[in-house]
Amino acid sequence: MNSHPQNMTHWNERVDMAAAFRWTARLHMHEGVANHFSLAINDDGTRFLMNPNQMHFSRIKASDMIVVDANDPDTLQGPNAPDPTAWGLHGGIHRLVPHARCAMHVHSIFATVLASLQDSRLPPIDQNCCTFFNRYVIDDGYGGLAFESEGARCAALFSDPKQKVMIMGNHGVLVIGETVAETFNRMFYFERAAETYIRALQTGQPLRVLPDDIAEKTAQELESYPEQDVRHLTELRAILDAEQSDYAS
Repeated sequence: MNSHPQNMTHWNERVDMAAAFRWTARLHMHEGVANHFSLAINDDGTRFLMNPNQMHFSRIKASDMIVVDANDPDTLQGPNAPDPTAWGLHGGIHRLVPHARCAMHVHSIFATVLASLQDSRLPPIDQNCCTFFNRYVIDDGYGGLAFESEGARCAALFSDPKQKVMIMGNHGVLVIGETVAETFNRMFYFERAAETYIRALQTGQPLRVLPDDIAEKTAQELESYPEQDVRHLTELRAILDAEQSDYAS
């Protein structure tokens, strides 16, 4: 470990990512030692920070992040290099989707249940669900583990910049955004929305689905709501700091 980790480049971004990993584990949205988050650190997005291969989210520190080059397959030979599926999925996203500065992929329970339904649409039945109205894309072409060709296929589905969530049929969820705070906040609320919908289905009662115009109005209001994502992550960092967590080391 670097004896002066604060001298590492992109330090605050590393700390944000470490906090996001820690909180994702605390919410039980992680998948053992699998799943990955990445954050672009150059203009074209081809160099990005990522968690080291198969380290548990609850242990990841800011100084643990590795730098991956999407155009350099030799990256896979380095210490703690990402596994080939992480390279395939996140490399594809950062090479092919320039507006995806940050990408978070998890197999969280309720998003994955939604992705396992024949109809994986998320109807606007509450405010959280409205957040994602017409703002997700469904991948119904699962082709196995996300090696390079599968990663490129998934990345090509993010053709509409308004759509920042991919419901990965038979797989999980992939969330993109400009910053760690924005992307984590979106991932958090998508899981909440999916949980509300799945639990509503479990009642067997008819759903109270909002009309499209109200769902779109609500989505736009939430998109312009000031600083919620930044405040959310700042609060999580404050909680971890108060617990004397080593995440920021």
